[in-house]
Amino acid sequence: MSSNSNNTTTLAENKVLILYILNLIDGDIVQDGLFKIISSINNLNYFYFKQILTDLMDSKLVGVYTKEDEPVLRITSEGKNAYILTKDVMPGILKLKADSVFKKEFSNIEEASSVIAEFTPKDENNYTVTLKIVENNETIFEVKTYAGSRERAKKIVENWKNHANTIYPNILNTLFEEKKS
Repeated sequence: MSSNSNNTTTLAENKVLILYILNLIDGDIVQDGLFKIISSINNLNYFYFKQILTDLMDSKLVGVYTKEDEPVLRITSEGKNAYILTKDVMPGILKLKADSVFKKEFSNIEEASSVIAEFTPKDENNYTVTLKIVENNETIFEVKTYAGSRERAKKIVENWKNHANTIYPNILNTLFEEKKS
């Protein structure tokens, strides 16, 4: 087998692998999250991954959408059909590896994307801080607050990222408490 036809096989396998993973996700994922999963399965470099992903997007098999001001990827119905027709191209060993890596990596990615904190300057001394908790691509908690300096804004963001698991339940408990008048 010539190396050229081997490269074609690998390209086809990698396209099917990306469609397979997107089909498993059954929702949206950010591009870096998808790259992390795919490269853990099949050791692709980022530029090759981008080239394959662009091919899939140009062919309308993968769609890119904006969700909460961030581009996310999702398999299209054409992509699902193409996956069903081509899934036999993917070697069984690759599918097994994909399944085990996917379970581990996807839960890590979901966890990491669940606590979001950012601040935006209004002017030199005014910052708006936005804190969120996202589960299954759905914002379940969001609060915006004012910070009088960049240092305070950074401190709020840092505290939220490090301690959201205790701050969030405390806020909810406070909101649910019966207040005596």
